[in-house]
Amino acid sequence: MNETIRLLNERKSVRVYEPGPLSPEVKDAILNAAIQAPTAGNMTLYTILDITDQALKDRLSVTCDHQPFIATAPLVLIFCADYHRWFTLFEQDEPATRRPGEGDLLLAMSDALIAAQNAVTAAEALGIGSCYIGDILENYEIHRELLHLPAYVLPVCMVVFGPPTEGQKTRQKPPRFKIQDVVCENGYEERDFAAMLRERQGRSPEEFAKWITGFRKFKWDSDFSREMTRSVQAMLLSWRQGK
Repeated sequence: MNETIRLLNERKSVRVYEPGPLSPEVKDAILNAAIQAPTAGNMTLYTILDITDQALKDRLSVTCDHQPFIATAPLVLIFCADYHRWFTLFEQDEPATRRPGEGDLLLAMSDALIAAQNAVTAAEALGIGSCYIGDILENYEIHRELLHLPAYVLPVCMVVFGPPTEGQKTRQKPPRFKIQDVVCENGYEERDFAAMLRERQGRSPEEFAKWITGFRKFKWDSDFSREMTRSVQAMLLSWRQGK
């Protein structure tokens, strides 16, 4: 099998790391891979925050839904959608130019996420584990102050990196859907999603009914999910107002 395809197939989230920092060469390789990612109009509509301050890591481990392993990660990167630089330049050229809109935000978010995945893939190739932290979308006001974010810069995702422990290396990757479960030809097709999930989870109908109730309560009807929605609404308002 092609080595890149093998890495993509085997990659899994890693939340426990061997102690010690990453070498400067490994860190630079991960960051360089990130900035080589495709970007809309070659504009690089993102900024990467390299979180090196331990006190800040400790704080983020609390504000991002109380996940202590964030504080132990040797490398913590936050990928921000960033139209601040371009808009400042455009406004200097034409003071009456339009302000960034929601479409610009979605493009910038896409740029940031593509760069993040490049970093994750490069890390995997170097034997470095990684884990996406979607909870950076929570507590926008706190994170904006912590990270000194100006107008038109929003945190899109955080990724933590580190050498996996032996237990993490041997831990089985959670199952994924089959190609035919996810891919539709030429247009959207309704699928029996419950059946797809039951098969993926390897559960009987009775077991699945209990599992989906627990999963719904934990993921969907949860305090952190509601806070994420509130926080993203605050982000959008800040973006629209340019504040």
